[in-house]
Amino acid sequence: MVARTRAALDALEHLAGGLGTALLAVAALAWLLGTAALCLVGVGVVLLPTALRLVRAVADRERARLSRWGREIVSPEPLPARPRAALADPAVRREIGWLVGHATLGFLLGATALTIPITTLHDISFPLWWQLVSPEADTVAQGFFRATDWPGAVVVCLIGLAELVVGVLLLPPMAWLQAWPGIRLLSPDRGTDLALRVAQLTATRAAALDAHAVELRRIERSLHDGAQNRLVAVTVLIGAARRAVARDPATSKEFLDRAQDAAEQALAELRGVVRSILPPVLADRSLPDALSALAASCPVDCRVDAEMPDRCAVSVEATAYFVVAEALTNIARHSGADNATVRLRRDAGRLCVEVRDDGVGGASSTSGSGLTGIRQRVEAHDGRFALTSPVGGPTTLTVSLPCGL
Repeated sequence: MVARTRAALDALEHLAGGLGTALLAVAALAWLLGTAALCLVGVGVVLLPTALRLVRAVADRERARLSRWGREIVSPEPLPARPRAALADPAVRREIGWLVGHATLGFLLGATALTIPITTLHDISFPLWWQLVSPEADTVAQGFFRATDWPGAVVVCLIGLAELVVGVLLLPPMAWLQAWPGIRLLSPDRGTDLALRVAQLTATRAAALDAHAVELRRIERSLHDGAQNRLVAVTVLIGAARRAVARDPATSKEFLDRAQDAAEQALAELRGVVRSILPPVLADRSLPDALSALAASCPVDCRVDAEMPDRCAVSVEATAYFVVAEALTNIARHSGADNATVRLRRDAGRLCVEVRDDGVGGASSTSGSGLTGIRQRVEAHDGRFALTSPVGGPTTLTVSLPCGL
């Protein structure tokens, strides 16, 4: 029941957004019909390009709305300059067909959906306030029952509960019915979608190669500047100790102690490099445990909210771990935040990671910061990256990764 209620609330939000674009569609349809009427006297030909651009703008608004709820729907090629060529374009014709349907059926579904919670709340709460209104007031439940006493008020409340159940069951199909014409008519041709997908895969392949090269350089730099220098020091100190054994055993012992310290530091740095490649806690236990370890070591007070019913592919979990590790490092260094939250969910075959802090904001993924590396690594895994960071905060980093099932 909880899942059905959550789905109904999501559907209600979807229907409300569809009602907004339906109102725009009504205005655009009125403008288009007026232009068509003026074309009969020759005046509307001048207004036709503007009307078609208005239709395209409303259709793009609906594409953006539908893309937030499912598969991305991209806009077709720009409108042809000549009105005759524009009207012959199949994409324009589909947009006009969608406009008519969304301005009528889409508007009706959205308006009906918004009346359901209002009417349900009215009827369920009826026993709390029916005595406070005058007998002449409208106390009709769904237009067919008038309550004038307590038994009648209870009946109205029961009707409201029935409306609640019906609303929970009907809202998701209504949302699908409202969105289906847009998904069917506003999506690009199959060939266009395939070409865009090839271009996207080419870009993500290049990003994957860049991310791989950056990771190799990081590992090489860590080994060269850290462990290698420590091991060179161990070699030098052991050589000095061998030369000092005969003439000054006490000095040789000091050299050996220093060599042992350098060897231990080199071993610790090697362990750090290994953990940065694939943390042992990630391999041995789970991603929520690894993120909890990151949060515990973060200088900023950090809370982890993770719901993972099962494991994802190793590459997906490693990418999510890298995202959170880099994000918490940025928060500690640059945000000035007091609190941070890491939220981890698995939904519809994707792993969703959200990192939020209450810092000063103003972060950007295009300024060459660590966020650029996060974006490149996520896109290399064919994932989605979003950053919201207004000046003054808060900052929210959202990443969605395919689970690789």
